[in-house]
Amino acid sequence: MDTDAFSLYFGHIEDKRQSFKIQYPLCDILFLTVYATIAGAEGWQDIEDYGNGHVEWFQHQGLFKAGIPGHDTIARTIACIEPHQFQQCFIHWMQAVTLLTEGSLIAIDGKTLRASYNREDRCSAIHMVSAFAATNKVVLGQLQTDSKSNEITAIPALLSLLDIKGCLVSIDAMGCQKTIAAQIVEQGGDYLLAVKNNQPTLAKSVAQVLSGITVEQSETKTAHVEKGHGRIEAREYHVLPAQDLVSQCPQWNGLKSLGVAVGYRIDKSGKE
Repeated sequence: MDTDAFSLYFGHIEDKRQSFKIQYPLCDILFLTVYATIAGAEGWQDIEDYGNGHVEWFQHQGLFKAGIPGHDTIARTIACIEPHQFQQCFIHWMQAVTLLTEGSLIAIDGKTLRASYNREDRCSAIHMVSAFAATNKVVLGQLQTDSKSNEITAIPALLSLLDIKGCLVSIDAMGCQKTIAAQIVEQGGDYLLAVKNNQPTLAKSVAQVLSGITVEQSETKTAHVEKGHGRIEAREYHVLPAQDLVSQCPQWNGLKSLGVAVGYRIDKSGKE
């Protein structure tokens, strides 16, 4: 990681510390914090320890001429920056260092962070919506939401921060919204959305269209077989043309195909 390139993305973050009290440049501390976190640091003391263990390397990069700051200083400095500003810088930086080729899959999903609920302090669990680049296996960006129900508003905000041109964006049923699909298409991407009963009209239309389509009409077919727990499970995935559905649901911008999963299960007795 080049320090000059890092500064291009994070050097715009406002430093709210009093100038006459600054001993360590903000970008130096941000560089250390990000680097240590990538290396597995889980707290402020870990970040300080990582810095002390690699102090010669950091100083060779022109950083921390006066030595590595203490963990309290690191924590106070990071606490002074605007989270949203850092978040935007981080997402832009991640997109710059992560090469997304045309057709890359970006999976957007919401998760509740483990052990984030604090009963004593009455702090609710932290719920995050993340964008994961499947090929590169890195998180491109994430936003915190108040609850899972707020994913619908968080997903458009996260998409607006990402360059998804030429990429396929997959989202579960929570994100199966006309406005989200339209935004993805407007930003130059394609969408893969799960259809469930939270969109009853669409789900009914899909079921009606599929009832009149045979698997022989599949444009693509993939099979997957698993064996375990005393049974054999097989799943077939079919991709079918969506012309009939397009005429019924013209408001779904860019709709081209339907994907269908068909599951089979055979137990120990041979019963299917």
